[in-house]
Amino acid sequence: MVPTRLRTLLVSTAILVGSVSLPAWADDASYTTKNLNEQLVMSNLWMQASAEFRGMSYQAFNLAKMRFDSYASTHKGDKKIAIVVDADETIISNSAYESWLVGRNESYSSKTWGEWMASAEATALPGAVDFLNYAVKHGAEVFYITNRKMSGLEGTRKNLKELGFPDVDDAHLMLKTTTSDKEPRRLKVAEHYDIALFMGDNLNDFSKDFKTKSLKESYAAVEKDKALFGTKFILLPNPAYGDWEGKVYNNNWGASAAEKDAMRKAHLHAWQPKK
Repeated sequence: MVPTRLRTLLVSTAILVGSVSLPAWADDASYTTKNLNEQLVMSNLWMQASAEFRGMSYQAFNLAKMRFDSYASTHKGDKKIAIVVDADETIISNSAYESWLVGRNESYSSKTWGEWMASAEATALPGAVDFLNYAVKHGAEVFYITNRKMSGLEGTRKNLKELGFPDVDDAHLMLKTTTSDKEPRRLKVAEHYDIALFMGDNLNDFSKDFKTKSLKESYAAVEKDKALFGTKFILLPNPAYGDWEGKVYNNNWGASAAEKDAMRKAHLHAWQPKK
């Protein structure tokens, strides 16, 4: 058996040279999706149990309110103000679905995700309902640009309405139809509105600048647009999943559980104590 440290080194090297192939030992059939799902425990525990997560959520929406007030106070022109938000892990939490995967030998699937959306059981992130209602009360409209599929429209509508979110109608709920690229939907809103803020948990929620294929390209895009974070872009914390994860896998979502485990650990920068 190859020592753990050497395994990590080999996988790191494969990733650094851009190869998507991994050594044979990374495809260990005894390491299952159930094993991999154990890695969801800490991220979901933090999102559900920590006061720090609640504080970060309130911080994001408090900042959004300040930025909205500043924008609205100097806004000129004939267009109405809009705020564009993602749904999942931006204004509502799906950590219950992610936590359901723990202890099970199955990963995310359209079937179980569809059942979750239909249940309308996602909870509101702290501060989200109050901020969006505040914005509407002060003249803005809210557009929900989400990559939930249209098959989940009714469950999503029911969920958001029951939680008290504003502008929950066909004009403002912009779910995924033919493409996961949100840029066409953002441009559609921009035709008739001046967009004060974008809010999301994924860089692709903000701009086409973040339609990148690698982590390195994503880092460069963040550097390019760094002045917009906290001003035009409000980013919510989501350590459980996201577009970034696919880049860790070199966009090979079909990798085995063992391969995904190896690629995740290969990206960790670990301290090595001196002997």
